[in-house]
Amino acid sequence: MESNHRLFAVVTGASSGIGYELARVFAKNGYDLLVTSGSPGAEEAARDFGSLGTNVQSVQADLATHDGMEKLWQAIQGTGRPIDAIAINAGVGVGGKFAETDLQKELNLIQLNVTSTVHLAKYVVRDMLSRGSGRILFTSSIAGTMPTPLEAVYGASKAFVLSFSQSLHHELKDTGVTVTALQPGPTDTNFFHRAGMDDTKVGSEGKYTNDPAEVAQQGYDALMAGEDHVFASSMKTKVQGELGKFMPESVKAKMHEKQAEPKSKQG
Repeated sequence: MESNHRLFAVVTGASSGIGYELARVFAKNGYDLLVTSGSPGAEEAARDFGSLGTNVQSVQADLATHDGMEKLWQAIQGTGRPIDAIAINAGVGVGGKFAETDLQKELNLIQLNVTSTVHLAKYVVRDMLSRGSGRILFTSSIAGTMPTPLEAVYGASKAFVLSFSQSLHHELKDTGVTVTALQPGPTDTNFFHRAGMDDTKVGSEGKYTNDPAEVAQQGYDALMAGEDHVFASSMKTKVQGELGKFMPESVKAKMHEKQAEPKSKQG
């Protein structure tokens, strides 16, 4: 991946969904890429991005594990290139009542959504600070701004990412390193299927979901502008995000529960 002139970006969770679209946006804007996923899909995705005329390296690594994170960081260092931008995007969800959901799946969720985010960010922030430049995009969620019954651990993980991102944004002010939180609403990806939420309004009805390509573009634009956060992508998501600042928590909880509840249990 030798290049003295092109910018270099890293995208995690890049084999599908928002991560895939983020990598495409970076590629279209002249970035070389290192993309990673826990599935073999990273290699296929890399071929897609390469067709856009960019240099791409793919790494298959389970970022929910310490070894997987170290494998990714070693691969990044192995390129010998400074990270101009990174989208720390990899994440999963688990749907259902907390008393009934699988503990191991939720612990894995915390490892991927929270622990790996901190692990990778520690290396990236130190690296970028040493050069006085760089852009970091964290994928949080509008779910991180509200109670999320029937997705309790997922919502809490995204609240962590949002708070973490906002804190770093202020810590790194005037250093040349910018930090942006991407806060999409429900998006048309395989997220809900993987979370076991096919039989819910938000998981089965397209009218409740956003276009991942639009979400990615808005995230990229906010990152380039150095914004602290962006609600993406539909106007409904943006309005919901802004109104949520003034809405009682009990109201937000009820709204989320109606979207996440299995249809079979709805009256």
